[in-house]
Amino acid sequence: MDYSSLIKNSSQMAENNPDVMNQLAEKLGLSSDLQFYDVYSLDVPELLAHIPRPALALLVIIPLTPAWDRSRKAEDADKEPYTGSGPDEPVIWFKQTIGHACGSIGLLHSVMNGPAVDFIKRDSDLAALRSLAIPLDMTKRAEMLYNSEPFELAHKSVEQAGDSAADPTGEREGGHFVTFVKSGEKLWELEGSRMGPLERGSLSDDEDVLNPRALDMGIKRIIKLNMERGGEDLRFSCIALARRS
Repeated sequence: MDYSSLIKNSSQMAENNPDVMNQLAEKLGLSSDLQFYDVYSLDVPELLAHIPRPALALLVIIPLTPAWDRSRKAEDADKEPYTGSGPDEPVIWFKQTIGHACGSIGLLHSVMNGPAVDFIKRDSDLAALRSLAIPLDMTKRAEMLYNSEPFELAHKSVEQAGDSAADPTGEREGGHFVTFVKSGEKLWELEGSRMGPLERGSLSDDEDVLNPRALDMGIKRIIKLNMERGGEDLRFSCIALARRS
Protein backbone atom coordinates (compact mmCIF):
# COMPACT_ATOMS: atom_id res chain seq x y z
CA MET A 1 0.00 0.00 0.00
CA ASP A 2 1.23 3.55 -0.78
CA TYR A 3 1.22 5.17 2.66
CA SER A 4 1.93 8.59 1.15
CA SER A 5 -1.73 8.69 0.16
CA LEU A 6 -2.70 8.41 3.82
CA ILE A 7 -0.51 11.13 5.33
CA LYS A 8 -2.52 13.63 7.35
CA ASN A 9 -0.64 16.63 8.64
CA SER A 10 -0.87 17.94 12.17
CA SER A 11 0.57 21.42 12.54
CA GLN A 12 3.18 20.57 15.19
CA MET A 13 4.67 17.58 16.96
CA ALA A 14 4.43 17.02 20.70
CA GLU A 15 7.52 17.99 22.66
CA ASN A 16 9.40 15.18 24.38
CA ASN A 17 9.28 16.34 27.97
CA PRO A 18 7.51 14.80 30.96
CA ASP A 19 4.94 17.58 31.43
CA VAL A 20 3.75 17.37 27.83
CA MET A 21 3.65 13.60 27.68
CA ASN A 22 1.93 13.36 31.07
CA GLN A 23 -0.75 15.74 29.80
CA LEU A 24 -1.19 13.72 26.63
CA ALA A 25 -1.32 10.42 28.51
CA GLU A 26 -3.90 11.78 30.95
CA LYS A 27 -5.99 13.22 28.12
CA LEU A 28 -6.10 9.82 26.41
CA GLY A 29 -6.89 7.91 29.61
CA LEU A 30 -3.76 6.67 31.36
CA SER A 31 -4.01 6.51 35.15
CA SER A 32 -2.12 9.23 37.01
CA ASP A 33 -0.46 6.42 38.96
CA LEU A 34 2.03 6.37 36.08
CA GLN A 35 4.03 9.34 34.87
CA PHE A 36 6.99 10.27 32.72
CA TYR A 37 10.31 11.40 34.22
CA ASP A 38 13.33 13.13 32.74
CA VAL A 39 16.32 10.86 32.25
CA TYR A 40 19.37 12.98 33.10
CA SER A 41 21.99 10.28 32.56
CA LEU A 42 22.30 6.78 31.13
CA ASP A 43 25.36 5.98 33.23
CA VAL A 44 25.24 7.74 36.62
CA PRO A 45 22.98 5.91 39.12
CA GLU A 46 22.55 9.02 41.27
CA LEU A 47 21.03 10.86 38.32
CA LEU A 48 18.50 8.06 37.82
CA ALA A 49 17.54 7.80 41.49
CA HIS A 50 14.45 10.02 41.09
CA ILE A 51 12.82 7.47 38.76
CA PRO A 52 10.86 4.72 40.58
CA ARG A 53 11.73 1.25 39.36
CA PRO A 54 10.89 -0.69 37.39
CA ALA A 55 10.82 1.77 34.51
CA LEU A 56 8.19 0.57 32.05
CA ALA A 57 9.15 2.45 28.89
CA LEU A 58 11.83 4.72 27.52
CA LEU A 59 10.80 7.38 24.98
CA VAL A 60 13.68 8.97 23.09
CA ILE A 61 13.97 11.54 20.33
CA ILE A 62 17.30 11.15 18.58
CA PRO A 63 18.79 12.69 15.43
CA LEU A 64 18.94 10.55 12.32
CA THR A 65 22.70 10.51 11.75
CA PRO A 66 24.23 9.12 8.54
CA ALA A 67 25.54 6.06 10.42
CA TRP A 68 22.17 5.28 12.01
CA ASP A 69 20.39 5.91 8.73
CA ARG A 70 22.61 3.39 6.93
CA SER A 71 22.11 0.86 9.72
CA ARG A 72 18.33 1.25 9.61
CA LYS A 73 18.18 0.87 5.84
CA ALA A 74 20.37 -2.24 5.93
CA GLU A 75 18.27 -3.79 8.72
CA ASP A 76 14.98 -3.05 6.96
CA ALA A 77 16.09 -3.94 3.43
CA ASP A 78 15.15 -7.62 3.51
CA LYS A 79 12.17 -7.40 5.85
CA GLU A 80 8.73 -8.36 4.64
CA PRO A 81 5.77 -6.09 5.51
CA TYR A 82 4.75 -6.61 9.12
CA THR A 83 1.85 -9.03 9.52
CA GLY A 84 1.38 -9.09 13.30
CA SER A 85 -2.09 -8.66 14.81
CA GLY A 86 -4.41 -10.25 17.32
CA PRO A 87 -4.20 -10.99 21.05
CA ASP A 88 -1.00 -13.06 20.67
CA GLU A 89 0.94 -10.19 19.07
CA PRO A 90 3.91 -9.59 21.43
CA VAL A 91 3.62 -5.81 21.16
CA ILE A 92 1.19 -3.36 19.60
CA TRP A 93 2.96 -1.35 16.89
CA PHE A 94 1.62 1.46 14.72
CA LYS A 95 2.90 2.34 11.26
CA GLN A 96 3.02 6.14 11.23
CA THR A 97 0.88 7.72 8.53
CA ILE A 98 0.08 10.98 10.35
CA GLY A 99 2.51 13.81 9.74
CA HIS A 100 4.18 15.31 12.85
CA ALA A 101 2.55 12.75 15.18
CA CYS A 102 5.77 10.83 15.85
CA GLY A 103 5.84 11.87 19.51
CA SER A 104 2.19 11.02 20.11
CA ILE A 105 2.61 7.63 18.44
CA GLY A 106 5.71 7.12 20.58
CA LEU A 107 3.53 7.68 23.61
CA LEU A 108 1.03 5.09 22.38
CA HIS A 109 3.85 2.59 22.01
CA SER A 110 4.94 3.40 25.57
CA VAL A 111 1.59 2.97 27.29
CA MET A 112 -0.09 0.27 25.17
CA ASN A 113 2.58 -2.37 25.82
CA GLY A 114 3.98 -4.24 28.80
CA PRO A 115 2.81 -3.60 32.38
CA ALA A 116 1.65 -0.06 31.52
CA VAL A 117 -1.46 -1.63 29.98
CA ASP A 118 -2.76 -2.32 33.50
CA PHE A 119 -2.89 1.44 34.11
CA ILE A 120 -5.16 2.29 31.17
CA LYS A 121 -8.51 3.54 32.47
CA ARG A 122 -11.48 1.44 31.51
CA ASP A 123 -13.80 3.09 28.96
CA SER A 124 -11.13 5.69 28.11
CA ASP A 125 -10.10 6.75 24.60
CA LEU A 126 -6.83 4.92 25.16
CA ALA A 127 -8.63 1.70 26.07
CA ALA A 128 -10.82 2.04 22.98
CA LEU A 129 -7.85 2.69 20.67
CA ARG A 130 -6.01 -0.33 22.03
CA SER A 131 -9.07 -2.58 21.73
CA LEU A 132 -9.64 -1.45 18.14
CA ALA A 133 -5.97 -1.87 17.23
CA ILE A 134 -5.46 -5.42 18.49
CA PRO A 135 -7.33 -7.36 15.76
CA LEU A 136 -6.20 -5.14 12.87
CA ASP A 137 -3.32 -5.70 10.49
CA MET A 138 -0.70 -3.01 9.90
CA THR A 139 -2.60 -1.19 7.16
CA LYS A 140 -6.01 -1.15 8.83
CA ARG A 141 -4.45 -0.24 12.18
CA ALA A 142 -2.75 2.77 10.60
CA GLU A 143 -6.03 3.79 8.97
CA MET A 144 -7.89 3.43 12.27
CA LEU A 145 -5.45 5.75 14.03
CA TYR A 146 -5.43 8.16 11.10
CA ASN A 147 -9.21 8.47 11.33
CA SER A 148 -9.37 8.64 15.14
CA GLU A 149 -10.82 11.94 16.27
CA PRO A 150 -9.97 11.35 19.96
CA PHE A 151 -6.31 10.76 19.06
CA GLU A 152 -6.20 13.86 16.87
CA LEU A 153 -7.83 16.02 19.54
CA ALA A 154 -5.49 14.72 22.24
CA HIS A 155 -2.46 15.41 20.06
CA LYS A 156 -3.64 18.94 19.26
CA SER A 157 -4.29 19.63 22.94
CA VAL A 158 -0.56 19.49 23.71
CA GLU A 159 0.87 21.05 20.55
CA GLN A 160 1.58 24.36 22.28
CA ALA A 161 2.66 22.83 25.60
CA GLY A 162 6.25 22.46 26.74
CA ASP A 163 9.32 24.58 27.32
CA SER A 164 9.88 25.55 23.71
CA ALA A 165 7.92 25.89 20.51
CA ALA A 166 7.58 22.54 18.79
CA ASP A 167 9.38 22.18 15.50
CA PRO A 168 6.79 22.66 12.72
CA THR A 169 8.69 20.23 10.49
CA GLY A 170 8.03 17.45 13.01
CA GLU A 171 11.60 16.20 12.48
CA ARG A 172 13.95 18.36 14.58
CA GLU A 173 17.47 17.88 13.12
CA GLY A 174 16.09 14.77 11.43
CA GLY A 175 15.05 13.46 14.83
CA HIS A 176 13.01 10.30 15.33
CA PHE A 177 10.95 9.26 18.33
CA VAL A 178 11.85 5.75 19.43
CA THR A 179 10.19 3.79 22.23
CA PHE A 180 11.85 0.98 24.16
CA VAL A 181 9.55 -1.31 26.15
CA LYS A 182 9.85 -4.63 27.94
CA SER A 183 7.17 -7.12 26.95
CA GLY A 184 7.25 -10.90 27.21
CA GLU A 185 10.73 -10.74 28.79
CA LYS A 186 12.02 -9.10 25.60
CA LEU A 187 13.26 -5.60 24.87
CA TRP A 188 11.39 -4.08 21.95
CA GLU A 189 12.29 -1.05 19.85
CA LEU A 190 9.18 0.62 18.43
CA GLU A 191 9.14 3.37 15.84
CA GLY A 192 6.40 4.14 13.35
CA SER A 193 8.75 4.73 10.42
CA ARG A 194 10.35 1.26 10.56
CA MET A 195 9.10 -1.96 8.94
CA GLY A 196 7.66 -3.26 12.21
CA PRO A 197 8.56 -3.80 15.87
CA LEU A 198 12.18 -4.78 16.52
CA GLU A 199 13.12 -7.35 19.15
CA ARG A 200 16.47 -6.33 20.64
CA GLY A 201 17.11 -9.13 23.14
CA SER A 202 15.98 -10.95 26.27
CA LEU A 203 15.66 -9.43 29.74
CA SER A 204 15.36 -11.25 33.05
CA ASP A 205 12.54 -10.68 35.52
CA ASP A 206 14.50 -8.10 37.50
CA GLU A 207 15.73 -6.11 34.49
CA ASP A 208 13.78 -3.07 33.29
CA VAL A 209 14.32 -0.67 30.37
CA LEU A 210 16.83 1.37 32.40
CA ASN A 211 18.87 -1.68 33.31
CA PRO A 212 22.42 -1.47 31.89
CA ARG A 213 21.85 -4.46 29.59
CA ALA A 214 18.63 -2.97 28.25
CA LEU A 215 20.35 0.35 27.61
CA ASP A 216 23.20 -1.43 25.81
CA MET A 217 20.72 -3.25 23.55
CA GLY A 218 18.63 -0.12 23.07
CA ILE A 219 19.60 3.54 23.01
CA LYS A 220 23.30 2.92 23.67
CA ARG A 221 23.44 0.66 20.62
CA ILE A 222 22.52 3.69 18.51
CA ILE A 223 25.00 5.94 20.33
CA LYS A 224 27.79 3.37 19.88
CA LEU A 225 26.92 2.91 16.21
CA ASN A 226 27.34 6.63 15.63
CA MET A 227 30.61 6.85 17.58
CA GLU A 228 32.13 3.90 15.72
CA ARG A 229 31.35 5.59 12.40
CA GLY A 230 33.07 8.81 13.49
CA GLY A 231 29.91 10.79 14.08
CA GLU A 232 29.57 13.77 16.39
CA ASP A 233 28.17 13.50 19.91
CA LEU A 234 24.44 12.83 19.76
CA ARG A 235 22.14 15.37 21.33
CA PHE A 236 18.99 13.49 22.29
CA SER A 237 16.11 13.80 24.73
CA CYS A 238 15.02 10.84 26.87
CA ILE A 239 12.12 10.32 29.29
CA ALA A 240 11.05 7.23 31.23
CA LEU A 241 7.60 5.94 32.21
CA ALA A 242 7.25 4.64 35.77
CA ARG A 243 4.97 4.70 38.82
CA ARG A 244 4.26 8.05 40.40
CA SER A 245 6.73 8.66 43.21
